[in-house]
Amino acid sequence: MKRTLYTEDHEAFRAVVRTFLEKEVLPHYEQWEKDGIVSREAWLAAGRQGLLGIAVEEEYGGGGNPDFRYASVLAEEFTRAAAPGLAIGLHNDIIGPYLTKLATDEQRRRWLPGFCSGEIVTAIAMTEPGAGSDLQGIRTTAEDHGDHWVLNGSKTFISNGILADLVIVVAKTTPDGGAHGLSLLVVERGTEGFERGRNLDKIGQKAQDTAELFFKDVRVPKENLLGELNGAFVHLMTNLAQERLAIAVAGIAGAEHLLELTTRYVKEREAFGRPLARLQHVRFEIAEMATECAVTRAFVDRCIAEHADPAGLGLDPVNASMAKWWATELQKRVADRCLQLHGGYGYMSEFPVARAFTDGRIQTIYGGTTEIMKEIIGRSLLG
Repeated sequence: MKRTLYTEDHEAFRAVVRTFLEKEVLPHYEQWEKDGIVSREAWLAAGRQGLLGIAVEEEYGGGGNPDFRYASVLAEEFTRAAAPGLAIGLHNDIIGPYLTKLATDEQRRRWLPGFCSGEIVTAIAMTEPGAGSDLQGIRTTAEDHGDHWVLNGSKTFISNGILADLVIVVAKTTPDGGAHGLSLLVVERGTEGFERGRNLDKIGQKAQDTAELFFKDVRVPKENLLGELNGAFVHLMTNLAQERLAIAVAGIAGAEHLLELTTRYVKEREAFGRPLARLQHVRFEIAEMATECAVTRAFVDRCIAEHADPAGLGLDPVNASMAKWWATELQKRVADRCLQLHGGYGYMSEFPVARAFTDGRIQTIYGGTTEIMKEIIGRSLLG
């Protein structure tokens, strides 16, 4: 079915993104994978091209366009290019809303211009060694010392952890407040006591720097409190729907791209004197994946349209959880089946299907695991 989600302006933007990928990302990506990190120049190039801060007001150097469909185009094209290392989606779609919606005027002037230019790379530090999706398990503390907070604790699995110049840290500011005693504190590069651990060795997304972060008696100015004191839980829940939708967009785009690659491969690859595509089992596999992708695409596109509707309130958490769960689990299934259809070649790193298999495996985990998504949906239905 023909997609009706995007306008000519969105497709023109898609062409810009593809050109950027071809010029600034793909020629360097193999080296970034070896280095375990992308170059700073790539972030600056993204800023010059207008790919950062699309939803940020123009007065701060942003695009001034909150239409989420532009973010969707970015997610689709970066997924198709197999280039998750340059985490523009994390920067724009996950961290951006915290700064645009919660920052004071002074904080906006201080942080947003660099956010849009690529001079300030961002990260959000929520996960701890003993606390993933359970916010009540967070142990990082921030004690009130009058004109500043004293931050102590550690975080792990932090995307952009090595490159980040500005880290939004979830910390306990009221010891007995549980999930409702947490606040968001912004820690900037170079702050005394703020240390980065090793660049973690992952099975996929090798170019995306993921790190441990350590905070020992870090003095955080009161001016770096983001949002309301003890309001982190509400702030986090408010922004999670967009984060999960962005992951779902990448999920279905990844599944569709793998299906395209594999359909082409089975037409060309021969076994027993004829193309694999002539085997009934292979045709059935392709038919099943194509149908699952088509059905998923219809739902995800509807979610994008709902979230992008300027007259609406954005996508609700339940539908966002449905989209995230279903699209990422589909991506995982399709990656496995497509690798199988490639046979031994699918296990070779130089084949796109092999990298997609490992790069995409995290999709069902970060942003809330599939199990957490099901719990959210189940509670909405059953109480």
